[in-house]
Amino acid sequence: MMYNDACGENLSRLGFGCMRLPLTADNAIDQVELDKMVDYAIAHGVNYFDTAFPYHGGQSETAIGKSLKRYPRSQWYLASKYPGHQISASYNPAEIFEEQLKKCGVDYFDFYLLHNVYENSMGVYTDPKWGILDYFVEQKRLGRIRHLGFSSHARTETLEKFLDYAGNTMEFCQIQLNYLDWTLQDAKGKYELLTARNMPVWVMEPLRGGKLASLNEADEAKLKALRQDESIASWSFRWLQKLPNVKIVLSGMSAFDQMVDNVATFSGGTAQSRDESVLLESIAESMKDALPCTRCRYCCDGCPMKLDIPMLIHAYNAVKFAKSMTVSMQFDALPEDKRPSACIACGSCAAVCPQNIDIPGALAELTEMIANMPSWAEICRQREEAERKRKEGK
Repeated sequence: MMYNDACGENLSRLGFGCMRLPLTADNAIDQVELDKMVDYAIAHGVNYFDTAFPYHGGQSETAIGKSLKRYPRSQWYLASKYPGHQISASYNPAEIFEEQLKKCGVDYFDFYLLHNVYENSMGVYTDPKWGILDYFVEQKRLGRIRHLGFSSHARTETLEKFLDYAGNTMEFCQIQLNYLDWTLQDAKGKYELLTARNMPVWVMEPLRGGKLASLNEADEAKLKALRQDESIASWSFRWLQKLPNVKIVLSGMSAFDQMVDNVATFSGGTAQSRDESVLLESIAESMKDALPCTRCRYCCDGCPMKLDIPMLIHAYNAVKFAKSMTVSMQFDALPEDKRPSACIACGSCAAVCPQNIDIPGALAELTEMIANMPSWAEICRQREEAERKRKEGK
C-alpha cells in the first residue's frame, strides 16, 4: 500500500469512502459484505475510513463503526463530518457530535470535517449564533478530535474566503477532484489555492460517481492498448497519484471487486507517464459538450443585469455533462436577479464574445436544465425528514 505523511500521521493513500456502501435487496447496508470489504482493506494496508452524519440515511456511521470495532483502534483512522450545510434547529453541534461518537462506538475521531462549506453554508459556519467553529476547535483541544478540517464543493473564490476566515484552525481540505473536473469545475484552481496555502488535499469523487470507471468503447481501447491489465478506473487514480499535495484519495466502493481493484492500484504498478496523462486529459475534453468560454469577461461589462456570465457558462458546461449536485447547491445560494433566468436576452454579451457564443441561448437552456433538477434545499429537506423518521423509529 502507498502511504503519505499528512497531519503528522502515516495515512494510506487510498481511503474507504462510506457514502456508497454495499446494499441488501431491501436497500439496507449489507453488513456482511461491508465486513468482508473492511477485512480486505485492513489486511492490505488501508487505514483511513471516511463517513458522515447524513450518509445512508444516518446509518453509515453505525455500520462502519461496527465493522471497524473488530480491529484494534491503532489499526485505523476514522473520519466523520458535521452537517452544517443542512443546519436547522435540530442540528445542535454538541448533540450531533455526541450522537456520532456513540453511533461509531468511539471516544474520539481521528479526523473530523465541517461538511460541505459552500456558498449557502458559509454563513452558517461563520455565524457566531451557531458557535460551530468554536465548538469543534474546543473538541480538538479536549482530544475528542485529533485533526480538524473541512470538505467543500464551493467555487474557488468562496473556498478562498473560508480559508481567510478559518484557515488557521483547519488542517486539511477535502474537494471533488478528478481529471474531468480539473477544468470542468475548476478543481485545478482549488488544488492550486490549497497547495499555495500549505493545506493538504483529500480527494472525493475521484471517479465522478462512477462515470469515469467506464468510458466509450473507442476511448477504453486507447487506454487498454497502453495498460492492458489495468482497469479503466485505475487511470483516474494514477492521474491523481501524480499530484504531490493529494494525500488521500477516497473511493466510495460499493462492491468487493472494486475494493480489490483499487487496492491493487494503490499497492504498486508503474506511475502514469506524461504522455498517458495527456491522452487522459484529451479524452476528458472530448467527453464535454462544452462552450469555449475563456473567462475574458468582456460579456460582463455591458450586461444590464450585471450577471456573472462566465460563472453561469461554467455551470452550463457542468450541467450539460451531467446533473450536478454542486451546481444545484451553488444556484440555491444565488439571488434570483443573478440567476440565468434574469437574462433579458438583449444580446449585448454575444455581440462582444470573442468565441462567438450564443450566450442568451445558453442561459435560457441553463434555466430550463436547472428547473428540472432538485434543489439542494429540497435534498436537505428530504434528508432531515429521513433523519426525523429514523429517530422516531428508535
